[in-house]
Formats: sequence, C-alpha cells, structure tokens
Amino acid sequence: MQKPLAEMAVDVLTTADGRKKTALSRDYAAQWFAARDSGAKPEIGTATPPLHPARPEKPELLSPRDVPRRRPGSRPGQIALLHAVGHIELNAVDLHWDIIARFTDIEMPIGFYDDWVKAADEESKHFNLICDCLEELDSHYGALPAHAGMWRAAEDTVDDFMGRLAVVPMVLEARGLDVTPGMIEIFKKADLPQVVDALETIYAEEVGHVAYGSKWFHFLCGRHNMDPKEVFHELVRTYFHGALKPPFNEEKRAEAGLPPDFYWPLAEETKPQ
Repeated sequence: MQKPLAEMAVDVLTTADGRKKTALSRDYAAQWFAARDSGAKPEIGTATPPLHPARPEKPELLSPRDVPRRRPGSRPGQIALLHAVGHIELNAVDLHWDIIARFTDIEMPIGFYDDWVKAADEESKHFNLICDCLEELDSHYGALPAHAGMWRAAEDTVDDFMGRLAVVPMVLEARGLDVTPGMIEIFKKADLPQVVDALETIYAEEVGHVAYGSKWFHFLCGRHNMDPKEVFHELVRTYFHGALKPPFNEEKRAEAGLPPDFYWPLAEETKPQ
C-alpha cells in the first residue's frame, strides 16, 4: 500500500466518472486486503473528504418529485428501473469510502476498516454489473435523469458517526433487502437473466453491508454504555426524512442483525391516525 487508507478514500470520492471511480475503488480495496493478508496493519491516516463526491456531467440530478415514474412492464421502464439501481450503487460506493475517511478522529478496530473496504469493493462490482446490463439493453448510466437526494443522508450525518451508521446501512440499505426480491421477479418475467443474476448478487451481498452497520453501531453503543434500540430510534427520527415503509423483509433483516423492534415502531409512528 502506497497511501494511507483515508487518502485512498478521498481519491475515490474525487473521481467523477463512474467506471473510473469504481476501478480505483476496486484497486485500492485489493491493495488494502493484500497488505492485510501479509500480516501488516496498514496505516489509516487522516484526510479531508469533500462534502459532495465528484460526479459525471450525466445523469442530470433532479428533485425526487421530478424524477419520472418507472413503469417496469415496458422495456423503457425496465431500463429506467435499472438506471435507478445503478445510481444507488454508485452512491453506495461513495458512502462507504466517505465513512472511512470522515470519522478517522474516532478510534476504531482495524476490522471496521476491513468491513467498509469490502463493502465499497462489492458496491463497485454492483455498479459495474448494472452498467453492463444497461449496455446490453442499448442504454448506459447517465442516459436518464436521477435522484438528487441520494447524498442527503451523508450531508445530514456529516458530524455524527452513529447517525451515519443508523441511517445509511441500517435504514437505506436495509430498504434494499425489502425491495430487491420484487425487482428480481420483474426481470424474471421480462426474461432478462443477466439482470436477474446481477440483482441476485447484489441481494446476497447487501445483507452483509446491513450487518456491518448493525455490528459497528452496537459496538459504539456498548463503548458508551447506551441502549442500541433507543439510540437507533432517536437517530432515525432525527436524520431520516420520510417513513419506514412495510412490508419488511424480516428474515433478511434478522440475518443482518436488525430485529423487528428496531424498525416496526418507526413504521407504526407513520400510520394515519
């Protein structure tokens, strides 16, 4: 490894092109794990990550209410749904490198960095799988507008490490566990096996990312003698904009270390009176 990990993270965050960003991400992850496998304890270092990651000129980023609705029964709707997934995956790459670089003032075990480098590497793979699927359908990432609010959770939790863990892996990525099975069924019906394979890979690996969030959130609560469930509820109410919407994938959430009493109370609060 030639650079401290935090500097690597900033290099990824300041690379705009999606394919180049994810190639750099995967290269740095390989360097990290090669150093770890050699028995070394690589340097974490410190760095100043940008408030917003670099982004390509396209896609155009729109307010959530202005993003056209996706109708997945048609080929254009299927492409639009895939494009949205690709946008989520690219943001996830940056979110995982950002958590590595942004909170280096808080001493964490080396396993914390192992987990998030692995997550960033997998998200990079996911983005490229989706880009390959889009190109197979004669489209590409950037061909359609995308959701401008994807980075909001990072902005809101820029100074709150536990808030970041609560909202990004334990709410946003957990939501992926809820909705991905339905997307897989859409693309099975559309007879697009390459897309189905990509989504099944993403679905299997996202469980681990939610689990990393839960693991390190519980670790920090234990360090500070705090009740994880109470703290989680408080942080989600503070930082998450919108409702936690059932149905929940309770089995996969449990596999990732998220018991029902963490999320159901937050969903019940949003029910109409």
